[in-house]
Parts: sequence; structure tokens; C-alpha cells
Amino acid sequence: MSIRPVTAQTQATPTVEGAGVNLHRAFGFHNPKKFDPFLLFDDFRQDDVTGDIAGFPWHPHRGIETISYVLNGTVEHADSLGNKGVIGTGDIQWMTAGSGIMHHEMPFANTAGQMHGFQLWSNLPASEKMCAPRYQDIPSDEIAERLDDDGTRIRVIAGDWRGILGPVKGIATDPVYLDISLAPNTTKILPMDTYRNTFAYVFAGNGRFADSSAPRGVLLEKEVMGQDLNIRDLSGNRTLVEFGTGDEIKVTSGPEGIRFLLIAGAPLQEPIAWHGPIVMNTPEELRQAMSDLRNDRFIRPAH
Repeated sequence: MSIRPVTAQTQATPTVEGAGVNLHRAFGFHNPKKFDPFLLFDDFRQDDVTGDIAGFPWHPHRGIETISYVLNGTVEHADSLGNKGVIGTGDIQWMTAGSGIMHHEMPFANTAGQMHGFQLWSNLPASEKMCAPRYQDIPSDEIAERLDDDGTRIRVIAGDWRGILGPVKGIATDPVYLDISLAPNTTKILPMDTYRNTFAYVFAGNGRFADSSAPRGVLLEKEVMGQDLNIRDLSGNRTLVEFGTGDEIKVTSGPEGIRFLLIAGAPLQEPIAWHGPIVMNTPEELRQAMSDLRNDRFIRPAH
């Protein structure tokens, strides 16, 4: 067994999308092979909403899957196939765009003025690029949880986690998607398939991952005893943590505890031709998709 080293820690970048939605982007649009099969990860969060939130008006998707996870508030959605619905606190929507879909999403705050959720884009393999579009809308009470004696709580959204199966099924890249909470000052070893690209995204509390830096401004036992330490940052709010190879993730929570997403997928290792929300394998396929969009042929039966 080997602990995965931390290869990079970065802060999500403020970004504006849709009709003016303020969010933070952990990664996306640059060096797409780095997180293969994942393409983009956004954290949309507002804690003091006083009016309507600008949403994501009608836009196309082809060749990818979009995964929306809502922590606070609700998101109303509708598409060109006549599907519509609402996902709320703790719910998941896994949309397979496949051959093409037009949809829009409108977020709304809860009664406390809070809106918080995440959206992950996952690539589809060439063999599935033009599959029929479909949805998996998963309510919060269908998401399995593991609660350990040390207070660790793990929501298994997708994948097989120590025999606990997430409710999202039939995904080509066979992803693992976990929402993990640790109590303060707790160390946890989390097994993870060596052959999956894996990242963590911290969104509450703080902690230290194996081979990452030590905390700044936190008194450690050695520091109190007068011994010298190299003091650096804990991984905290909106931190993206990247890992090297190995089959375990080690994390120690700080004095506030820590909550983070741990996401892994089997790399496709296929060429990528990408423009906005359309991701194909070749420039020719991308040009065809853009032509279809301009000429009202974008929504069509799967091949």
C-alpha cells in the first residue's frame, strides 16, 4: 500500500458564467488531459442572496456529462427534450448530454439567503459521444452514507466505496464521487484505485493531506515544545488538491474539521477537440457539431 503524494495545491479562481453567475473555478479549459476524464469543476456559492440569482440561460452540450451537486438552495432545470425538474439540498443531477441537448438552469437561494453547489464536467469516450441524452436525478435520501466511529461521514454519490454503492450508475468512466467530512484533529486513510486520476476539493474547514504542507498559524505540539518547524498552509476553503500515483489518500483534519469532495475516474486517453460546452475527439467532429448548432440540426437521434 502506498500513500499518494500531493503534487499541487491551488485556489479556485473567481469566474463569471451564464447570465452573470459569480462562481469559483477549480479547473477547466486548460490542459484537459491533466484531469482526464474530467474537464471542468466549478463551485457556485453565495451566502447573502437578497434578490434573484442570474442563472444559466439556454445553452448546448454535446459529448460530455455534467454533474450538479446542490448543498444549499435549489436549481430548476429544463431542456429541449421536454424534461424539467428541481434539485435541492443534497440532491444530484447527472446529465449525459451525448449527441446533443439544449438546456437551462436557474439557481435559487434558500430562506437564509444561501445558494451553494458544484458542477463537474466529465468527458465521454468516443464510443459514447453520440449516445442518446439521459438524466439521473438522485434525491438526497437515496445517497448512501458511511459513518465511522471516529465521526467520519462519507456520502457515496457514485462508485463502489468499500462495498457501498453510489446511486449513480452506468457511467462509462466508472467514476468515484465522495463527499467526506472529518471531525477536528482526525487522521484518515482512504483507499483509491491507483489507475484513476484523483483530486480533492476542500470547501469547509481545513486539513493537511499527505506530503502536503504543514499549517501556518496553528500551534503544533513540536512548535509548543520549542522545536523548529517549516510552517505553511493548511488546505482550506476552495482548495484543489492534486495527487500523484498510489493507492491511498491520507488526510488529517485541522482544528475546525474538514469537508471535501474526493473524485476519481479512469482516464480515457483519447484526443480532445473542445469548444465551450461541446467536447469531441477531432476537429472535424467539432466543426460538424458547430455546423449542426448553426443549422438547427443539433438535437438529433443517437447514432
